[in-house]
Amino acid sequence: MTESETLSGLLKRRHSCRAFLSDPVPDELVERIVTTAGKAPSWCNAQPWEAVVTRPAETDRLRIALCEHVQSLPTAAPDIAFPERYSGNHQERRRVCGWALYEAVGIEKGDREASARQMFENFRFFGAPHVALITTEAELGAYGAIDCGAFVTVFTLAAEAAGIASIPQAALAGYSAFLRNWFRLTSNRQVVCGISFGYEDVEHPANAFRTNRAPLSEVITWAG
Repeated sequence: MTESETLSGLLKRRHSCRAFLSDPVPDELVERIVTTAGKAPSWCNAQPWEAVVTRPAETDRLRIALCEHVQSLPTAAPDIAFPERYSGNHQERRRVCGWALYEAVGIEKGDREASARQMFENFRFFGAPHVALITTEAELGAYGAIDCGAFVTVFTLAAEAAGIASIPQAALAGYSAFLRNWFRLTSNRQVVCGISFGYEDVEHPANAFRTNRAPLSEVITWAG
């Protein structure tokens, strides 16, 4: 198998895991994944990403505290503004993904209570034993966040290659002030996202569906 085929295979196999086993991932394997992710490209090699990674006991403490915080203060206040809206193809892709998840876990259209419970699983980290909180330097602006996106992508692929499931979570960034305080981060660190990770619960219905990808005609425009 060529390196190109190996990469394509990893990308095809990787998916956002929404149910994890409680088994911890060994520290040395986590460090290997993060080391690989750190090889991602960045503007001027600034490497703005920093990752706070929780072990299981701390994950459980954070899970409880964050859920309580979100229930008491449900309005998100991210460091980096969330999208103003989704429209056109973006809205359609989002809708298809959402309904595929709801169908997999048995949520009927119009059941807002059940869909809200599923959304709240974000703050339980979908039962994952570990969370990596990814932050960037505020002074680097949008491009620091873009660089962190590259880090997150490589992290998820390195994890997949090691047999570890993951899900990047923008929802956690909605409570950046709480997380910055929890981890005693300096005020100049902006929360980009979290990555919940661990061993996949392959029997859980939430992991039974896969998202589709836009056709090439919607992605590439040739010039010249």
